[in-house]
Amino acid sequence: MPREAEPSINERAFILEALRENIRLDGRALDAFRNIELSFGDEYGVVDVQLGGTRILARISATVTAPFPDRKFDGIFTVITELSPMASPAFEVGRQTETETLLSRLLEVALRRSSAISTESLCLIAGQQVWSLTATCHVLSHCGNLLDACNLAVLAALQHYRIPDVTVKGEEVIVHSVEERNPVPLAMLHHPLCVTLALFEGGEKVVVDATLREQQCCEGEVVVTANKYGEVVQIAKLGGVAADALVLLNCVDLAVAKVKELDAVISKALEKDARARDVGGLVAELRAENER
Repeated sequence: MPREAEPSINERAFILEALRENIRLDGRALDAFRNIELSFGDEYGVVDVQLGGTRILARISATVTAPFPDRKFDGIFTVITELSPMASPAFEVGRQTETETLLSRLLEVALRRSSAISTESLCLIAGQQVWSLTATCHVLSHCGNLLDACNLAVLAALQHYRIPDVTVKGEEVIVHSVEERNPVPLAMLHHPLCVTLALFEGGEKVVVDATLREQQCCEGEVVVTANKYGEVVQIAKLGGVAADALVLLNCVDLAVAKVKELDAVISKALEKDARARDVGGLVAELRAENER
C-alpha cells in the first residue's frame, strides 16, 4: 500500500525547532488558519473550497426514496468522501485508507449525528417516500487538515443548496422543476464546524490548521466540533501524546473562537453569491412591491 512521503530527519528537526520559537514555515501565527477561498458553482449545492493548498469540491444531491423501516418520519442524510490519487499518491482507487475511514466517521458525527439538518423536514409521505440527501466530498488536493476543509465545504454546500419544491396529493408526490417553482432552502438546525488542533511539546503547544508536514511531525491531534453559539458537538482525541484536562479546555476555547470566524467566512460568501444571482436587483424589487 502506498504511503505519504515522510519528512526527513533534518526537515522534522527544523519544523520542531521553529515551533519551539513560535515560528511556522508559512509565517502564520500558531492560532491562524491559512487563506480560505470559497466559491459556488452555477448549480445550487456545488462548492469549491481552498484552504491553503488543500482543495475540496462538495456537491449536494437529492432523490426521492423509501425511508428506513425504523425511521418512518425521517428523511435520509448521507456524507460520502472521495479520496483519489489526484489528491495524494497515498490514496488508491477502490481501497479505503485509514485516513478516509477516520474522515468519514468524524464528518458523520459532526454533521449527521449532531442533527445539523432536520431530517423530519425531508419526509414527504410518512413510511412511504422521503428525500434522500447525499453530500459528496471530493478531495482534489491534500496539503494538510482535510477534516476542517471537508467540513467547511459540506456545510457551505448544505446552506447553499435548494431542494425542489413538491406537491403531495394523497399518496402521489409531484416534484416541481425549477421552471415551475422556486426550490426551497434546507431546514438546518445549527451549523457545526470542525477545528483540528495539532499538539506539540507534550501538549503544551497547540497549532491550528496544521499543514501536512506539521501533521506528520505533531505528537497528537484534537478535533473540536462546535457551532457559533459555543455549543460543543464533539471532542475527538486522535491518539498520540496524552493531553491534560486543562489543555483540552484551552483547545475547546480556541476552537469555539475559530468556529465563529469560519462561520463568518461562509456567511459572507453566501451573501456575495446571493447578490450575484440577484440579477438587476429583481429580488429586492419584488420584495418592495410586496411591501407596497
